Amino acid sequence: MEEELAMLRQFIGQLVDLFNLYGSPLPPFDSLQLLHFHNQQQNNNNRWCVLNLDDGSADDYCSLVMVAGKSRRFKMLEPGKPPASKKPRKERNRGKSLGTTSSNEVMQQEIWKEFPEDLFEAVIARLPIAAFFRFRSVCQKWNSLLDSQSFSQHCAQVPQANPWFYTITHENVNSGAMYDPSLKKWHHPTISYLPTKMIVLPVASAGGLVCFLDIGHRNFYVCNPLTQSFKELPPRSVNVWSRVAVGMTLNGSAASGGYKILWVCCDGEYEVYDSLKNSWTRPGSMPSFIKLPLSLNFRSQAVSLGGTLYFMRSDPEGIVSYDMVTGAWKQFVMPAPLHLSDPTLAECGGRIMLVGLLTKNAATCVCIWELQKMTLLWKEVDRMPNIWCLDFYGKHVRMTCLGNTGLLMLSLRSRQMNRLVSYNVVSREWLKVPGCLVPRGKKRQWIACGTAFNPCLTATT
Repeated sequence: MEEELAMLRQFIGQLVDLFNLYGSPLPPFDSLQLLHFHNQQQNNNNRWCVLNLDDGSADDYCSLVMVAGKSRRFKMLEPGKPPASKKPRKERNRGKSLGTTSSNEVMQQEIWKEFPEDLFEAVIARLPIAAFFRFRSVCQKWNSLLDSQSFSQHCAQVPQANPWFYTITHENVNSGAMYDPSLKKWHHPTISYLPTKMIVLPVASAGGLVCFLDIGHRNFYVCNPLTQSFKELPPRSVNVWSRVAVGMTLNGSAASGGYKILWVCCDGEYEVYDSLKNSWTRPGSMPSFIKLPLSLNFRSQAVSLGGTLYFMRSDPEGIVSYDMVTGAWKQFVMPAPLHLSDPTLAECGGRIMLVGLLTKNAATCVCIWELQKMTLLWKEVDRMPNIWCLDFYGKHVRMTCLGNTGLLMLSLRSRQMNRLVSYNVVSREWLKVPGCLVPRGKKRQWIACGTAFNPCLTATT
């Protein structure tokens, strides 16, 4: 019951914020109104008074929810009438024992029939992702919002929140764990369409969609982890079963405009998948000025900037890029920082960043570098607080970067340590991430790999 009360408070709070944002009152209803309008004659200021859910006990509102679920009828204040006085608890309990309900606890269904649909969808689109999935279970109409074009437009107007992280753990490689950094909470979704007889790993993401590749490097899958929208991509036209690096981009600003996926292997073979054509194409061969084999860094995911994908390579150390629009390859040779291990590319606001472990003697620290476009050199811009780095002293530490867009999640592990840390590139804030526990258990899981994705309710495969 407490959860329903919190949901109702949150919904009305979103309404108030929306009214304040647009500065316009709620359109009047014919008979009954959700809000009660008061005219203050002292200062001639008009004011909307929202029903206050904090003035009553939880029992009051829980009974209101119970009655609404049985009769599907609600009754709110009529225009010009003050709110009814609160009854003593003894009298309320007497009414409950007799199986009767007072008229003030029943709301008319017509109020929701006349509620402006566009305003309703605008409020729902601004709810936190986790809250929206609780609202979906209320009725079929709310659940069908995911297929609404107007709701998709409202979601597109809402600024993107922090990315979420989809991860695979060593203990349970056939199911994923999602981390919401805003609520600092782990979720354990079940994507029923993913194959269970083989291991599939998240390798790239774009526009709320996550690209998976099976461990045999044969089959690709695309999925929205939030809505379970799923698609198995057609077989590749090139029979290359060696390890590949994968990148993913959007054709426009949203997944509705389609997406493209690129795979490339060390011998220079590559293909591009176009979701609008639902097929793989081989645009050409690798240019001769790019040294083969590529010696790709498979621990570092590709970075996407303006439709161009960037991959880390060694021998020579640097970056290779592929423009998904023009089909042009480029190579940038740049030396890596000294004493660097486990390097990973990252991106923030159009800047290319580098994350890695800097080890000298017995001391190890996580450092952040930024690529200087004029000199093509890495410049250190930040490093993990020294007091945290003391925990790494004398230990053989390995690092995996699980997300490389704006907000980074780092998995740091050794024989004696298993730690998750997040880093905000903009605010330069380091935070410890709570451990990922087995569902309904207390065992802490070890993160094997993962990717960041922007949670989007309307992204479809």
